[in-house]
Amino acid sequence: MEQTNKNPETRLSKWRLSRESGMRVVLKDWQLYSLIIIPIVYLIIFKYVPMFGNIIAFRRFIPGGNIIGEEWVGFHYFKMFLSDPTFYNVFANTLILALLLLIITFPAPIIFALLLNEVKNRLFKRFVQTASYLPHFFSVVVVAGMVFELVALNGPINGLLSFLGLEKVNFIQMPEWFRTIFVSVDLWQGLGWGAILYLAALTGINEELYEAARIDGANRWKQTIHITIPGILPTIVVLLILNIGNFLQIGFEKVLLLYNPLTYETADIIATYVYRVGLESGSFSYGTAIGLFESIIGLILVFGANYLSRRITDNSLW
Repeated sequence: MEQTNKNPETRLSKWRLSRESGMRVVLKDWQLYSLIIIPIVYLIIFKYVPMFGNIIAFRRFIPGGNIIGEEWVGFHYFKMFLSDPTFYNVFANTLILALLLLIITFPAPIIFALLLNEVKNRLFKRFVQTASYLPHFFSVVVVAGMVFELVALNGPINGLLSFLGLEKVNFIQMPEWFRTIFVSVDLWQGLGWGAILYLAALTGINEELYEAARIDGANRWKQTIHITIPGILPTIVVLLILNIGNFLQIGFEKVLLLYNPLTYETADIIATYVYRVGLESGSFSYGTAIGLFESIIGLILVFGANYLSRRITDNSLW
């Protein structure tokens, strides 16, 4: 009985000691901790405060009226988009583009990093790295302009087709070509930048493992399979979980700049649909309901991916 009475006091004293020690650490290195103030303020203002606006998905919002809506309508707007055939077409386009990006653009930086890691000429390696990183820093507007010039009827691609005796193709106005163009542009722009983390992870692999493998007679391919890939597997898993969490959040700006009414059939995604319905048409509550639905699916996906990763590979975000 006496031991039972002492337990709460013991836990309380330990908590106080840990709190005091934590405060001493913060006060000692306050300059370093002060650096996180601006990111925290940014997250609060631009990420957490706007979440309050999701309430208008359940209320009828009229521009110029009450900021939280005029009246409670419950799931009215959710029922509206779930019964709208256009939404299902938009949702299907989003899923297809997201799957293409996950299948093609996610493993591409891994393969590129592995190949680049095998290059022994340091000068050539730096040149390739710089050339591959550069497109990431181009503005989306500039990238879209370059795409329009490349695929124009009088552009270089159609010029090559004419030289080969083939008919010109109006790529930018054909729905069946939009996904190919979008995925190709995303791959080109993100290949080098996406490989940075993998190259950093590769530098952390112990060189003694490669030496032991060479002594055992393992060639470069076997070393890659049994040492390199397992060495960067935690990085791959974490980035995969983050990518799955953003599965439905395809690059809105790029799609908005590349698509047109003729390509809505394959190009219109949830983000652009919300933009047209919510901002251009003024249906703010309807657009918010669709956006909230998308966010909930993303949250479910990231929790599911994290759970599966923890069960299968023992690597996870939490």
